[in-house]
Amino acid sequence: MFLKHLPTSGLVEVLDFNEVFDPFAASIRARSQAGEDTMDEDLYPKAELVFPSGEPLPLCWRDSKYREHIAA
Repeated sequence: MFLKHLPTSGLVEVLDFNEVFDPFAASIRARSQAGEDTMDEDLYPKAELVFPSGEPLPLCWRDSKYREHIAA
């Protein structure tokens, strides 16, 4: 899975899908995609990641209290 890193506008390759779906994980391990070179893994804050289309990640993936936002 690839996500877009907003500060750099580059794509990052997600290394552990469970971190993406876990609302308690504030960051995920991923590799920056720069051409054909394989980059070292790094931590990326979920707040700085969106889908390649620009759509934000679902709230239930980013916020452990997402149900409180829905009820409000």
